[in-house]
Amino acid sequence: MVATQTTTWLVTGASRGLGLEIVRQLTATESNLVIATARNPSTASQLSALQEEIRSLNNLHVIQLDANDEKSMRASVAQVQQILGERGLDVLYNNAGIVSISNVFGFEYANLPKILQTNVVAPAFLGELFLPLLERGARKTIVNVSSSLGSIGVNFGKPYPTYSLTKTALNMLSYKQAKARSDLIVISLCPGHCKTEMGGPYATLEPSESVAGQLRLVAGLKPEHTGRFWRYDGEEVPW
Repeated sequence: MVATQTTTWLVTGASRGLGLEIVRQLTATESNLVIATARNPSTASQLSALQEEIRSLNNLHVIQLDANDEKSMRASVAQVQQILGERGLDVLYNNAGIVSISNVFGFEYANLPKILQTNVVAPAFLGELFLPLLERGARKTIVNVSSSLGSIGVNFGKPYPTYSLTKTALNMLSYKQAKARSDLIVISLCPGHCKTEMGGPYATLEPSESVAGQLRLVAGLKPEHTGRFWRYDGEEVPW
């Protein structure tokens, strides 16, 4: 029997919502080794319950990572290295994000830097920090979870200006990372408008459907897909 090669994943923002569902679906495949992050693992009850449920598989590890704290992000590297051992990191899944309801001429001054930090600065910094481990991985993939609200081409108009501008910036990060490193595959990925706490009351897409599509897309990524913006269903999104 040929041994199945392990695929290693680091998923940020995994305590609830889409991040939790990503981890749930990934760990259903025993050959996936998943490292899930939470700002405060001790209070991430759903993630802890999942870890206990699948403990016998030994393919889920939970670490602390706060996207608003440089020291926390730096400290996470050593934790990931210890878990991976001699293995590299195949996929960095920058899923952590926050949303804000604001007015384009009525920003909350104190709130804007925090959202930029979580949605843009943290993914950029984590890409830098985990690059050496990605270089050792077989798949060398960065998935930056974005939103079609960050697309100028889709033209959603006025809603969610703070969130939208952070996702536009994140899209540029994906583009620049892909251009800088042709040996990596880097994409922006829109998960769709999902029925999560973050998605709000008007969302129509089940998280399980979105994540199943996301993971199919990521599994099929090839070099020609890098530096582009994709929806969970495989449709390309204009910048």
